[in-house]
Amino acid sequence: MSMTNHLVELQRRHTALEREIDQLVIQPAADELKLAEMKRKKLYLKDEIIRLTKQAPQSVMH
Repeated sequence: MSMTNHLVELQRRHTALEREIDQLVIQPAADELKLAEMKRKKLYLKDEIIRLTKQAPQSVMH
């Protein structure tokens, strides 16, 4: 998988998770543990996207 494809997939997963979180938050009996886990995954994806984006220009130069 190319770096670009990988970044697109990470973005897709991040957006999908964001939608799921938004839906869970509006439910009156939201599972707080599940919500916290989903937010951790979303943050991990965001960090990974940022890390790979910063590396992308360097890998093209080498």
